[in-house]
Amino acid sequence: MPLSLNVGDTVELKKQHACGCKEFEIIRVGMDIKIKCKNCGRLIMLDRPTLEKRTKKVIPKSE
Repeated sequence: MPLSLNVGDTVELKKQHACGCKEFEIIRVGMDIKIKCKNCGRLIMLDRPTLEKRTKKVIPKSE
């Protein structure tokens, strides 16, 4: 089942990013999904199937 991904949500990845962080903020959702590391601010673009495979959980944006 596809993940529900919205701009502003946080995704926790299964493996650490190079800086040691696992949490990323979703910046853009479309054909490719752009995420930003919450620790170092680096932007990463992934296609939806790859992001869904690497995601441990999605934390919805608090209103």
